[in-house]
Order: sequence, then C-alpha cells, then structure tokens
Amino acid sequence: MMANMITGALSSSWRRFVFAAFAAAPMAVGAVVAGPSTPTVIPASTIQSLIDAATEGAVVVVPPGHYLGKVAVEKPLTLDGDGKVTIDAGGTGSVMLVKANNVTIKGFHLTGTGSDHNSEDAGIQVRGNNNVLKDNRIDDALFGIDLQQSYFNVIRRNHITSKQMDLGLRGDSIRLWYSDDNAIEDNVVKDSRDFVLWYSKRNRVTGNHSSGGRYGMHFMFAADNLVENNTFTDNSVGISMMYDQGDIVRGNVISHSVGATGTCISLKEASAVLIENNEIIYCANGIFLDVSPFQPDTVNTITNNRIAFNDIAISFLNDWQGNEFRANRLTANMTEVAVFGGGSAKRNVWDGNAWDSYEGFDRDGDGIGDTPHRVLNYAGRVWMDVPNTRFFKGAPVLEVLDFLDRLAPFSEPELMLEDEHPRLAGEREKKS
Repeated sequence: MMANMITGALSSSWRRFVFAAFAAAPMAVGAVVAGPSTPTVIPASTIQSLIDAATEGAVVVVPPGHYLGKVAVEKPLTLDGDGKVTIDAGGTGSVMLVKANNVTIKGFHLTGTGSDHNSEDAGIQVRGNNNVLKDNRIDDALFGIDLQQSYFNVIRRNHITSKQMDLGLRGDSIRLWYSDDNAIEDNVVKDSRDFVLWYSKRNRVTGNHSSGGRYGMHFMFAADNLVENNTFTDNSVGISMMYDQGDIVRGNVISHSVGATGTCISLKEASAVLIENNEIIYCANGIFLDVSPFQPDTVNTITNNRIAFNDIAISFLNDWQGNEFRANRLTANMTEVAVFGGGSAKRNVWDGNAWDSYEGFDRDGDGIGDTPHRVLNYAGRVWMDVPNTRFFKGAPVLEVLDFLDRLAPFSEPELMLEDEHPRLAGEREKKS
C-alpha cells in the first residue's frame, strides 16, 4: 500500500512536470524562431528625401538606422546622425557629397565606399566653403575626407580608417587639394595611406593622431601651414614637406618611423620652414634634408627640439647650406649628423645645441661648454660616401676600423660641423 502511495505521488509530480514543459514549449520554440532582431536596411534615399524637403538652415536629425546608398547635400543645413546612423555606400562611389557652403555633418558612421582612385571614392567629398564635419566615424573607405578647392572648412574629431588593402593601394585619410584656410583638429586617422595637403595654404593641423600609414602628414607644393600638437607614430614617414615654403611644425610628437625609409621629419626642397619644440624620437632618421632650403635667401630654422634614440639624428642628402640648428637636444642617437655623398654640414649654423657626445667642461657653471663641440668623421664614415655599404653600418668591421682611426689616425678626420656654444645636456634637461 505504501508503495502504491509513493508511486501515485511520483506519477502525479511527473504529470505536472510534463504538462508544464509542454505548456512552455510553444513559447520557447517561438523565441528561437524569431531570433535576435536584425537591423533593417533602409534605402539612403530616405535621408535624401529629408534633405530635399528641408529648408536652408534647417537641422535635419536622421532617424536611427542602417541606410544603404549615397547622400548629397547641396544646400546649407545641419545633418545630424546623433551617433546612431550608419550610411553604407555598398562598395561603390562615395558615401556623402557636400556641394554647398555652411553645411554641418555630424554624428554619422560612414562606410563601404568604392575602390576607384580615379573617382576618389570617399567617406565625405567636400566641394564647398565654411562647412563643419565633426564627430563622424569613417571606415572601410578608400579616402576618408576629400576636400577640393574648398576653403574655411572645419574637420574635427573624426575617426578615419581606410580599406584593408596593401598600403600603397589605400586612399588618403584626409586629403586637401587646392584648399586653403581650413582647420583640421583632433582627428584620429589610422591605417590609411597618407594625410596629405596638395597646393594648399594657411591650413591649421592641430591635435590630430595619425598612425599606421605611409606619410603621417604630407605636404606637396603647399605654403604657410601650421602643424601643431599632433602625434605621428608608426608611419613610414612622420611629416614630409616637399617643395613647400613657410610651414610651421611645432609641439608635435613624431616617433617610430622605422624601416629603410623611416624618417620623423623630411624636407625636400622646402624653404623658410620653422621646426620647433618637437619630440623627434625612435626613428631611422630624425630629420632628413634634401636640397633644403631651396629658395634663395631663405632659412630653415630647427630649434628647441628633442632628437633622441634615432639611428641618425640629422642627415643631409648632400653638402647644403641655409639651415640653422639652435638649442636642440640630441640624445642617444647612434649617429648625430650624417652627410651623404661626401662633404660636410659646416655651411649651416649650429649654435647652443646639447650634444650627449660632448666631451668638454663647464667650469664657470653657465650651462655652456667651455670649448666648441666638434663632430669629426673618421674612416667609419665610408657608409655615407658609398651608399651600397650602408648595410654594414654598425657592423663590427666598420666599428673596429673607425675605432682604430680615432685611436691612431691613419687619415685626416673630416670636420662635419662645429657648435661654438654647446649646452650641457644635463643643464638642458633641468630647464626643459
């Protein structure tokens, strides 16, 4: 009897469990079938209709969503994605064209451009003046933001990455072509080809971070641009100025440009350039000068920079003149100054720099060495004169040859440069 009672109780409990399971089953099956909600792709023509219907000066807040297609703005207005709107060009053409003045584009995720360099497929193409592009995220884009013959625009706080292609096949993160008086501020660009200004004047490039590209910042035939308080790291070249005049490069951190062409700052036929208060560190070449300055009666001024931990701190392609190096601090570079193809750097001004290789004294305690700092080249400089031997720079055979020539000179050492008022490195660091 007891066994029957237990069996009955178990049977009753089992029946309740089975009934509850079957009652819940339709709900569970329904939930699985529905799955997580997937974003609905909306035609970008929906946004275009909002733009076309808006009056000039209107603020158009685009409803959140994932839009497919392209958008053109041809009237002054504000287009706001509020950080909740993605526009995908679907792998063809540019995502957005701004062909008007006084337009603001903000808060969008723009992606999926085409890959045509001829049409310069971009996240945003700008063909107008006094526009503001801010707080946008642009990725999977051949070019990020492309300005052509556009003036007084602001490009601020955008995040830009290129397509995943070989470096030379990518487009530029930010590109200015014949575009003057623009402000490029606080953007983050990564893994694009170049950040480039062509034939453009009086632009302000401040507070940006550029990494993983070929040229962190590249000027061509440009003039009077300001590059200030930016960070350029892990690019093939940090900042390159080619055929430029009057640029100011101030307060930047340029680092980790390594490899065969790795250079922090490169000047090719660049004139009247001011380079001051920069951190130029951990590069194959710190500063590289090629026929600079180029224009007659101009001077390039390189002052108050920290040039440290580079293979070569300062290098010249040839024996050139017209550069003034003042109050720089050269620390822990493998080679302080190199001149390729013979010659020296004596025709430039060297004054008040701090050289960690200085072997003099400061008996009066004024922070200035009592004797000039002289950089001499011995037999080890063969890698400067014969380019094919540069592979052996730092090799034991050249180091031993150079050491023996210094110990018991078997040839007349060549004077590379002389700094009449060398600063003591320790004193310089205290004042920095």
